[in-house]
Amino acid sequence: MFNFKNSAIFVFLGIAIFALSSCGPPGDARKYPPNPDARVKKNLEEGRGFRLDNLGKKKGGDFMFASANELWRASLDTIDFMPLSSVNYSGGIIVTDWYSDGESLNESVKISIRFLTNEVRTDALDIKVFYKKCNQELNCKISQKTGSLVAELKKEILTKAAVYKKQKKEKNFKEYKGLGKVE
Repeated sequence: MFNFKNSAIFVFLGIAIFALSSCGPPGDARKYPPNPDARVKKNLEEGRGFRLDNLGKKKGGDFMFASANELWRASLDTIDFMPLSSVNYSGGIIVTDWYSDGESLNESVKISIRFLTNEVRTDALDIKVFYKKCNQELNCKISQKTGSLVAELKKEILTKAAVYKKQKKEKNFKEYKGLGKVE
């Protein structure tokens, strides 16, 4: 027979199973110390978790904008001299308009940057450079180029992104003064 007591137990079990299953994937154990106090200290110093000493302070919402992504910011900073044709943060792509430095009027360049991941690593970006060369009758030939310019752009973007990531980590660092002794 089904009664209120049995239904309360099923509801409690359902909530417990849901809560335990939504914990997410485990982290890399090599990156975290085995001592629980040291893990707490590391997480709080890196800005993860919450602190009770911040409860009374008024603070704005925590919004994730494109400026929070180091690769995105570094890419825009690297190509800031070029006019942008299409920028889509949610789609992960930046496309510039045709650009000419003014010295060679018959030649222009267009850059496409696609983001494959948010992590700062060498395979995170797919960069394509297109050249357009026109003759006097305005017949233009467009070709995709690979080589040194693509490599230089990728290196510049990744270097800036690494700097931004380091600055963000240093900004979020706040020393943890716990109750126990941490080794």
